[in-house]
Amino acid sequence: MAEPSAHQNVAFPSNGQDAHGYLAEPASGSGPGVIVIQEWWGLTGHVRDVADRLAAEGFVALAPDLYGGWITHDGAEAGEMMQKLPEAEGARLLAGAVDYLSGLEKVTSEKVSAIGFCMGGGFVLALAAQQGERIAAAVPFYGVGQAVPESFTGVKAAVQGHYATEDGLFPVEQAKEQEEQLRAESESEVTFHYYEAPHAFHNDEDPQGNYRPEAARLAWERAVGFLRQKTK
Repeated sequence: MAEPSAHQNVAFPSNGQDAHGYLAEPASGSGPGVIVIQEWWGLTGHVRDVADRLAAEGFVALAPDLYGGWITHDGAEAGEMMQKLPEAEGARLLAGAVDYLSGLEKVTSEKVSAIGFCMGGGFVLALAAQQGERIAAAVPFYGVGQAVPESFTGVKAAVQGHYATEDGLFPVEQAKEQEEQLRAESESEVTFHYYEAPHAFHNDEDPQGNYRPEAARLAWERAVGFLRQKTK
């Protein structure tokens, strides 16, 4: 796998304000666009690394900063910060990120896609419902129930979900209900994968020690293949 050729902090207009994020580009200088949506810890080194890894796979990856620079490694603080972020505000900021990424000359795809983790897993689905045809693929990893839309009727993107059977924050029963609701309400291809692992199994820097390398590797391979197939 190649290394990303460049990465930088960027600013872009969103809802009448300047928003910020982390942009990673492939060695080729151009590629399909993917939005990377953070966990409840903030725009951490791990989230930036996910963007870099996607760039190394040939994507132009943008990770918007939903917390305005705030990062924590404390679970109680993270939960509090997530609750302070109005879901509508987060969705509007992400809409600005879609506009910005789609407008870059280096982005070769007609539509952009989105991948998100933990809190970002909910915002991925919210973004897909909000943006409709503008999102090619939506890839939620686990979730905490935050930001998940009440209705999936606006979802046009293909969805590939990655959920954990030992998730205390978003029990597998809820994930399966979400899967069925997506199938019933959206106009999209829906595939969910389940892993014998805890919440945040993909995060190799998880402060709570939930990283599971084999599950993470398999989920990542599936996600990258799916994004490559759908984001053209």
